[in-house]
Amino acid sequence: MLSAEAAAETRRQDGNAYFRREKFAAAIDAYTEAFTLCPDVAVYWTNRALCHRKRNEWTRVEEDCRRAIELDHGSVKAYYLLGLSLLEKQEFSGGVKELEKALDLGRGANPELYMVDKIWEALAKAKHMKWEHESVERSWELQMLKEACETALEVKHAIDISQIEGPIDEAVKSISEQFAALDRVFDKAAEADIPTEVPDYLCCRISLDILRDPVITPSGFTYERAVILDHLQKVGDFDPITREPLDPSQLISNYAIKEAVDAYLAKHGWAYG
Repeated sequence: MLSAEAAAETRRQDGNAYFRREKFAAAIDAYTEAFTLCPDVAVYWTNRALCHRKRNEWTRVEEDCRRAIELDHGSVKAYYLLGLSLLEKQEFSGGVKELEKALDLGRGANPELYMVDKIWEALAKAKHMKWEHESVERSWELQMLKEACETALEVKHAIDISQIEGPIDEAVKSISEQFAALDRVFDKAAEADIPTEVPDYLCCRISLDILRDPVITPSGFTYERAVILDHLQKVGDFDPITREPLDPSQLISNYAIKEAVDAYLAKHGWAYG
């Protein structure tokens, strides 16, 4: 007779087989039986959460992931799926927080783990969604504040004009200048939310995308780690700009550029798009 652990593992394998055949309901049943036998194994919960994700059952995804995290604080998949589930509920800050945790854990466990790229893509999308949501709110608040300021200026202008005896040319000129100054102030306030070109030094020299995991070569050029590694594997063992010989072991993380990118993205959330 099989032990509870062996029986649970058999049901997990059954669930995996069902999942590969896209029989998600059967997979859910199998994973449920697995953690009924062994409730303290986190992977059974994350596997079931993945099935719920395929069925767009996001509340259940969240529940299973939270249970998995209670059992294993280092579960990359649990934080990743939890982040996705929170984004579906439009809880942008919470989703970003969980995805950042997943990314940190993924990089720490294995920087070349395939999930790291998936997590980064989800995180970038989440931060762009968060920026869009907050940008709309900021734009609305600025517009309301600007209209209130314009109304106040108009009232002041009317009072000033009523108290002037004689020509009012100077008063009209003054109010025009004040309105122009007001426009400049609010235009400046809105600048951070207006997409522009990302500075070249923050972009990969090959892909031209904004850097997320920058590495520097002995020649002094900075590339996205995955992009330069792909170049070295598929094109040749040389720096694509200088053509000098280059080995993967010579790549060094460029923390200065990483900090600059993070600072830029913190002020320009549109750049995640």
